[in-house]
Amino acid sequence: MSEIITAAFLAQVLRISVPYTLAALGATCSERGGVVNIALEGILLVGAFVCVLVTWATGSPWLGVLGAIAGGLLTALLHAALSVTLGANQIVSGIALNLLAVGATKFLLRVVFGSSSNSARVPGLPEWNIPGLSSVPVIGTIVSSPLMLAAALIVAGTWFLLTRTPFGLRLRAVGEHPEAADTLGVSVPRLRYAGVLLSGAITGLGGAWLAMEQHSFTDGMSSGRGFIALAAMIVGKWHPLGAAGACLLFGFAETLEIHLQSLRVPTQFIQMIPYVLTIVVLAGFIGRSVPPAADGIPYRKEHD
Repeated sequence: MSEIITAAFLAQVLRISVPYTLAALGATCSERGGVVNIALEGILLVGAFVCVLVTWATGSPWLGVLGAIAGGLLTALLHAALSVTLGANQIVSGIALNLLAVGATKFLLRVVFGSSSNSARVPGLPEWNIPGLSSVPVIGTIVSSPLMLAAALIVAGTWFLLTRTPFGLRLRAVGEHPEAADTLGVSVPRLRYAGVLLSGAITGLGGAWLAMEQHSFTDGMSSGRGFIALAAMIVGKWHPLGAAGACLLFGFAETLEIHLQSLRVPTQFIQMIPYVLTIVVLAGFIGRSVPPAADGIPYRKEHD
């Protein structure tokens, strides 16, 4: 095992964990406010597609990243409108958006790029060369990649936002007891919108990572990452740092799967590793993880 777990192996774990981590942080922001966001899979797809589309149209990957964030925001806005304003079932809304994202990206892929499987190749973000840090194993991998460095800062920023700011306190309050928060003058719909939109922006950045890593958009390229991110959020007990740690665990499993493919073991068993780990970890943690009390429950203000 020591021959497998090298600095290069750990660097790959970090790279693979980025989209999981960003989506899990997005889910944490949404569910801390009381809105279940199963639409992560669709937001990742939309973010990746818009990133490639904008980069292809403008030649600027930086604008592509901004486009991915905008695409994530718009998708999340639709989810918020359905679940917060209209009071629709949040699970149904999320599933519907996932299906919409799969169909819409496939359709637009054919319309714009003339292919139903993949887009044209686009340039990625340039790597940064920071003297004294870029050459350090593992750490150099983080600081040399703009999106990976952004992901690391977002982990710390999300933790600070949810646990050390008035906004985070209010967001957690409307996720735990919206009636009590409402009586104190806190706008439950506004904060739930904020949580969902923050979720969309962060997850859309995860879609940009997928696009920039492959330099193209591939049909269905999210490949279940949104659902695994939800599992990571549950394992992490709806806490940013816990969710990020769980994503590293899943990234480790996926990296191990890649490295074990050279062994004489049926590939189907090796490819099962990340998903089996997800099931095992959930089975061990789901009973001990307590979600926000009002998570998934629409709020309707009572009028006298």
